[in-house]
Amino acid sequence: MEFSELREAIEKVGLVDAHAHNIVALDSSFSFINAFTEATGTAALSFAPHSLSFKRNVREIAELYGCENSLKGVEEYRRSSGLESSSLKCFEAARISAILIDDGLKLDEKLGIEWHRSLAPFVGRILRIETLAEEILDSEIPDGWTLDKFTEAFVRKLKSYPFIADKIVGLKSIAAYRSGLEINTNVARKDAEKGLTEVLRDGNPTRIANKSFIDYIFTLSLEVSLSFDLPMQIHTGFGDKDLDLRLSNPLHLRMLLEDERFSKCRVVLLHASYPFSKEASYLASVYPQVYLDFGLAVPKLSVHGMISSVNELLELAPIKKVMFSTDGYAFPETYYLGAKKARECLFSVLRDACIDGDLTLAEAIEAAKDIFALNAIKFYKINVDANAFSSKDTVSVNPVKIESRALENSSSLVRVMWVDTSGQHRCRAVPVKRFSDIVRKNGVGLTHASMGMSSAADSPADETGLTGVGEIRLIPDVTTRKKIPWMERQEMVLADMHLRPGEPWEYCPREALRRVLKVLKDEFDLVMDAGFENEFVLLKSVSWYMTFCPLSIKLAVTFVVKLKQKIFFREGKEEWVPIDSAPYCSTASFDFVSPILDEIVGALHSLDITVEQLHAEAGKGQFELAMGHTTCPLSADNLIYTREVIRAIARKHGLLATFVPKLALDDIGSGSHVHISLLRNGENVFMASGGSSKHGISSIGEEFMAGVLHHLPSILAFTVPIPNSYDRIQPNTWSGAYQCWGKENREAPLRTACPPGIIDGLVSNFEIKSFDACANPYLGLAAIGAAGIDGLRKHLRLPEPIDKNPSLCANLPRLPQSLPESLEALKKDSVLEDLIGEKLLVAIKGVRKAEIDYYSQNKEAYKQLIHRY
Repeated sequence: MEFSELREAIEKVGLVDAHAHNIVALDSSFSFINAFTEATGTAALSFAPHSLSFKRNVREIAELYGCENSLKGVEEYRRSSGLESSSLKCFEAARISAILIDDGLKLDEKLGIEWHRSLAPFVGRILRIETLAEEILDSEIPDGWTLDKFTEAFVRKLKSYPFIADKIVGLKSIAAYRSGLEINTNVARKDAEKGLTEVLRDGNPTRIANKSFIDYIFTLSLEVSLSFDLPMQIHTGFGDKDLDLRLSNPLHLRMLLEDERFSKCRVVLLHASYPFSKEASYLASVYPQVYLDFGLAVPKLSVHGMISSVNELLELAPIKKVMFSTDGYAFPETYYLGAKKARECLFSVLRDACIDGDLTLAEAIEAAKDIFALNAIKFYKINVDANAFSSKDTVSVNPVKIESRALENSSSLVRVMWVDTSGQHRCRAVPVKRFSDIVRKNGVGLTHASMGMSSAADSPADETGLTGVGEIRLIPDVTTRKKIPWMERQEMVLADMHLRPGEPWEYCPREALRRVLKVLKDEFDLVMDAGFENEFVLLKSVSWYMTFCPLSIKLAVTFVVKLKQKIFFREGKEEWVPIDSAPYCSTASFDFVSPILDEIVGALHSLDITVEQLHAEAGKGQFELAMGHTTCPLSADNLIYTREVIRAIARKHGLLATFVPKLALDDIGSGSHVHISLLRNGENVFMASGGSSKHGISSIGEEFMAGVLHHLPSILAFTVPIPNSYDRIQPNTWSGAYQCWGKENREAPLRTACPPGIIDGLVSNFEIKSFDACANPYLGLAAIGAAGIDGLRKHLRLPEPIDKNPSLCANLPRLPQSLPESLEALKKDSVLEDLIGEKLLVAIKGVRKAEIDYYSQNKEAYKQLIHRY
C-alpha cells in the first residue's frame, strides 16, 4: 500500500495547537533544560540528559538550528540568534496555524499573549481557574474574604471574560496537581468555608491546595462554562513531582461525569492521560462530553511510548474526539518538537491502522485532518478557516503566517545562496511557492563545476578535478532563511551541497567546517567561537554625485573632484573613486556616510546580526564594521549576510562597496580579521581561569593557538586566497607579515586580545589578521580549526610573544609573500588534508593555481575585482 498521500497530508496540514503556554524571555531564570524534562531539582535534572526523549529532542533541535548537538550548543545558538529569530524558525518549521494558550503557568519573564500573535494567525486564551481564584484572594478587601464574597467576585470575573477584548476560548483546571481528580461536585458549604479559611491562613501569595475548596471552585466554573458553552480542559496523567500520579487517573472523574447537571459540559482530558491512556480512551467512548488531547505525551515519551500512547487513545475513542496540542511552554523549541513528533507519530499510527485494515487510506487522511485541525476548530469555535482543512484533496496550503515572511505568491522570490571555492557569493532564485513545494526538501540543481571556478572565470579550473559533468543539489538550510531587508517581498537562504537530499557532497564548504568542528567537539569537548571585522571601501562614480546626492553632498564631492582625486578604475565611461580621503576614525567621514551606515546597521539588526562597533578606517573611503562573536558555523553565516547587506545598501545609494584586499597599491588594504575563542559547556576556556598563566591564556587555548601559528603559512591559502591578498600583507600596515604572535600587537598576524570587560591580564580571544573577504569563511574557519586541533593533539606550545614591530626583529620568518608560496606550504601540510578532505583540497589547490596563472599574465586584472568582492 502506498502512503505518500497520507504523509503529504500530514506534513502540509496547518496545526491547531489546542493547549500550550507562554514563551519566556531569554533572560528568564527558568532553565532551558526544562524544555526536555518534567524533572525538577538539581539531583533529578542531573539524570535528565540520559533519557531517550532528551537525547532525541536535543538532537532534533540542533539539526533544526544547524548547531552543535548538545544542550550547550543549542543554548549558545539561542543566545546568539535572539528569541525572535529562534521563535520564527521553530514556528515556521512547526507550521502551526492556531495556538490556544493557558497563561496561568507561573514563569519568570513570561511574555504576554499579545507577543505570541506574530507566531500564528490565531492566538486564543485558555483561562486557568485556580490561578484566577488565587489572584482574587491575593487582593485586599475590607473586612477580609468570606466564601460569599469570594463566590461573587470569582463568578463575576469569570463571566466577564467572554465579553472583553482577550476573549477566552476555554477554561482549565489543574486540580490533579492540588488535590486529585476525584472531584466532589456536591461539596458541602461548610467544607468549602473551612477550606477557604485554611487557604487564607497560609497567607500570600495564595496557593490553593485544600480539596474541598478546589472542588468548590471547579463546580462554580462548570456552572459558568455551561452558561457560555465553554469547554473545560483538565490536566490528567503525568506531570512534575508536585503531582500525585495516583490521583491523576481520569477514572476518578466518575462523579463529575455522572452528574446530570454537567452532562453537557464538554471536558478535555489533557496529555493523553499518560500512563492512563486506555482509561481515557474508554471514558471518551462512553461519555459524550469527554474529549481527548495528546500533548505532552508527545514529545516527552520515547518514540515507542508516543506511538503506544496515541494508539491506546484510538483503541476506543472516536477519532472526532481526539485533538492535537504541543503543550509548548517557555521555549519555542517545545512547540516545534511537539508539532514535529506529533506528525511523525500520527503518521505511524494511521499507516499501521491502514495496514491492519482498521482504516482505508482516505479515512486515514480524513482522520489526520480531524485530529490536527478540524476537531479543535469545531470544538473551541475558533475563527480559523475550516475550508482550508476540509477539501477532499490533499491539503496544499501552508497556514503559517509570520510577519517577517514574504507573502507567498508567484512574484515573491527566495534566493538560494552559496559561496564557492574562490569566496564569491552566488545565488539562484525561485518563487516562494516552488521553494515551499519542492526546493525546501529537494533542493536546486547545480553543476559540479560550481566549486571549481576562480575569481577570473566562471568555468572550472583545469586542476580541480571538477568539470561540467555531474550535478549536485543545493539543499536550503531553512534555519538561515531570512527576509531581505533591502528588497521587499524577497528572501534569502544559505544552502548546503548534497549529492542527493540527505547525502552531503564532499566539496561542500559548510559541511567541511562541520566535519572539523565535530572532531574538535568529539575529541576535546570544545566549540569554536568566532567574530569577524569587515573592512570595505565605498566607491562612487564621477557621475554619482550629480544623480544621487543632495546639494550639500554634491558641493563636497565637487570639491573633491576639483582636487583631481586619483581615479582608480574605469568601467566604460564611468570612473570609480573612493567616497572621501579622510583619516582614521574621522568624525567628518563618519558623518558624511552616516545615513548609509545607519541603514546598514538597521538591516543587520533585522537579521539578528549583532554590530559591536563601526568607524572610518585609515584608507581612502574605507570603513570597518565589527560583528558580534558567536559559535561556528553561525559566525560564517552571519558574515555572508553582512557582506550582502553592505554591498546592497551601498548599491541602493548609488555607491559600490568593495572588500578587495588591496584596492590601491599605495593605500591601506582591507581585511576581514577574525577573533577566535574556545567554549566548553558555554564557558570561554581559551581564557586562563586564574593568575597561574603567564600570558593570560589557558593551556588548552595556548595549544590551539600554537597549532594555528605553526600551520599559518598553509592556512593563508584558505584565508588570503588570491594574488592581490598578498599586496595587503606587508610590514608596517597592521596586516601581520611575519610568523609570530603578540599581546595586543597589531603588527603581529596573531594578536591576543583583552577587550573591555575582561579582567586585566587575561585573554578572551586571539585575532587572526591574515584573513580577507576573498576567502570562503567556512573553508577559512575549517583550516583554522584543523590547525588548532593539531596543536591540541600534539600539545604544542607558543614561543615568546613579540612585543615590538616584528620588522625590527632579527630572524623572524616572513609569512608567504605570494599565493604560490602559501600554496606550496599547503601542498606540504598533511594535517589539513586529513581533516578537511583530500578531494576538496585538490579543488582548492586547482582554483588557487588558476588564480596565480591568470593574474600573473594580466597585471591590471585585479582592478575588476571590485565587481566580485
